[in-house]
Amino acid sequence: MKTYRDLSPSPRTIMTPGPVEVDPRVLRAMSFPILGQFDPEFTDIMNETMDMIRALFQTNNHWAFSVDGTSRSGIEAVLTSLIEPGDRVLVPIYGRFGHLLVEIAERCGAEISTMEQEWGQVFDPEQVVKRIRQERPDIVAIVHGETSTGRMQPLKEIGKACRELDVLLVVDAVATVGGTKVATDEWMLDAVIGGTQKCLSVPAGMAPVTYNERAEAKILKRKRIERGLRDPQTETGWSGKRIQSNYLDLSQLQDYWSPVRLNHHTEATSMLYALREGLRLVLEEGLEQRFARHLEHEAALVAGIRAMGLTLFGDPGCKMPMVTCVNIPDGVDGESVRTMLLHEFGIEIASSFGSLKGKIWRIGTMGYSCNKKNVLHLLGALEAALLRHRVPVHIGAASQAALDVYSRMANTYE
Repeated sequence: MKTYRDLSPSPRTIMTPGPVEVDPRVLRAMSFPILGQFDPEFTDIMNETMDMIRALFQTNNHWAFSVDGTSRSGIEAVLTSLIEPGDRVLVPIYGRFGHLLVEIAERCGAEISTMEQEWGQVFDPEQVVKRIRQERPDIVAIVHGETSTGRMQPLKEIGKACRELDVLLVVDAVATVGGTKVATDEWMLDAVIGGTQKCLSVPAGMAPVTYNERAEAKILKRKRIERGLRDPQTETGWSGKRIQSNYLDLSQLQDYWSPVRLNHHTEATSMLYALREGLRLVLEEGLEQRFARHLEHEAALVAGIRAMGLTLFGDPGCKMPMVTCVNIPDGVDGESVRTMLLHEFGIEIASSFGSLKGKIWRIGTMGYSCNKKNVLHLLGALEAALLRHRVPVHIGAASQAALDVYSRMANTYE
């Protein structure tokens, strides 16, 4: 019989746009004893997690909970629960994950219209508002932070227009929540999806979501309870087409997270411990302080990259504070550089997708990975790797430029 060695993953400095390094306190929380999913001690943990998700999304929405599964499960749960076959859905696309929203909406039977922006740019909000006024869709689905291009779309004006025209606005904030402002109520966002494995520094496996009464009203019209749990006396008043997924059915999931405690599925206990601890750490740091931390380390990284002699990809006016895209120098094998960073320095950065594959590196400064040690380590290692690839960089300039930024920031805080 074949035997296997003890599991011992190599320690890495993870500087990708996700997943990122996990706070040791989150890993510790995952080791705690298992509780039954309806144990009052466990349901108290669920309720606390809901409160913290509301704070994370800056919302007073009643519904704020996690969907068991990676970030995509949250996106699918929201879109599948809101989109009925024949609904008109507008998707503004400015990177890979806009195309994902289209694919999911197609599988829901939506009538889809799209508008596309060159990768590396975002939309002028007025462009999107104009299209909404022309088409009057039922739903607009848009990405807040597009990690494939490192760009971030302004949403406030779009949210205001959607509210005025009675259009539901669904936002993928997987990459941004916990790292920059996601003001659900202020921006009039109807449903927002987050991710654990990015700025929250929790392992992939849960997707926090929130949605308001406007979204809930549509979900409840489609509500059905699975046959084995159904009370015939409550099977009334549902006029919409049944939600296509059982597992990702928000109408049942919200009952699971409510005092009803519908026995819909078995909660991922250890992952909920992790999410609760990750959220606690975010709120303990403070949202504004956390946003400022991401900006500080982004500034140091960008200064170092430029001082080295490299150039950045994309419009700087709409850059995500937690993802930096670097143009790969002409004649350089980007994958060879990434391999050297990983094998020689234990650092992982990312390549990109589609038309940008082989053209840019994507460097993440997210959550627990967003710190001075990581930034300086990466800059020194990248300089060394590029020198080994015969790229004429400015030796020593990157780390000095980053240290200058940190020095200025320290003086600002004093």
